[in-house]
Amino acid sequence: MFTRRRFAGLTASLPFGLSGQYEESRGETPWVPSPDEVIETMLRMAKVTRRDTVLDLGCGDGRVVVMAARKFGARGIGIDIEPERIRESRQAARVAGVSRRVRFIEQDFHHANISGASVVTMYLFTGVMAKLKPKLRAELKPGTRLVAYQFNGMGDWAPDQVDRSHKYPVFLWTV
Repeated sequence: MFTRRRFAGLTASLPFGLSGQYEESRGETPWVPSPDEVIETMLRMAKVTRRDTVLDLGCGDGRVVVMAARKFGARGIGIDIEPERIRESRQAARVAGVSRRVRFIEQDFHHANISGASVVTMYLFTGVMAKLKPKLRAELKPGTRLVAYQFNGMGDWAPDQVDRSHKYPVFLWTV
């Protein structure tokens, strides 16, 4: 787990020239906002409907969960370790009028209960995804869709679909 001090030194060497977008974090993954068009691609690839519960691991400002509720009618849960991100997420849900359909939890997603999700979204580094893979396979029901942006951390678990219409790919797996 990164501490603020250790993480601050890492940002200068982050890939893809995005270090200025990364913020300090208590967790393993810094927050980088996903573009709305990528979020929409992720949710469309997962075929999200109002019957789904979308869980965003490392939800940042809540934009994935809010869009899932607002545009697709889904229920949503966002998990983030940063209290400021959770506050921003709750505010975004209020502004979008979807507070009754979503909730945000300040927690380390490695310890979260993910079993109720029908769709899990991630924008996490490859190593973090690799560490989560056993949890995802053990706790999620068959048929649950996993969608990740930019990083494919599932190793030998080949994605069912890859969308390359954005700067970085979007990956879809089905449990």
